[in-house]
Amino acid sequence: MFPVDMMADAEALLEDCRGRGLKLATAESCTGGLVTGLLTEIAGASDVVERGFVTYSNDAKRDLLGVAAATLDQAGAVSAETARAMAEGALEHSAADITVAITGVAGPDGGTAEKPVGLVHLASARRDRQTLAEEHRFGAMGREGIRLASVRAAFALIRKQL
Repeated sequence: MFPVDMMADAEALLEDCRGRGLKLATAESCTGGLVTGLLTEIAGASDVVERGFVTYSNDAKRDLLGVAAATLDQAGAVSAETARAMAEGALEHSAADITVAITGVAGPDGGTAEKPVGLVHLASARRDRQTLAEEHRFGAMGREGIRLASVRAAFALIRKQL
């Protein structure tokens, strides 16, 4: 289902988390659960993956993660502010030690001059550490390409929190 290199990366990430005794939760919008799906392709992932939130709509971001309506209204769903709020909300609403959140414009439609297709914001929160956030502009590489690139970027960001 996933490319071999991504499966190997998922397995290594799970082992790194397992070795540190860390539980992981995800908060995904444009990836629709791909990060959690990839991690749970690996047998034994249940000792690391605590839960996954698929919060595609703004209502879901508010209801499940506690993202403030003002954040969504002022910064928009695809923003650093929303990604941070999603990551921190996933930490607050789970028993995880570390989280990753992804929100973006995967296309092929929905982009604007300010927020083009391929714009993705990610954030990672960890208990007793500063939340990290990144912006990626993957460009118009197709919906599948943007979503898979976002998963790769999420794994890299989680590693920075380890």
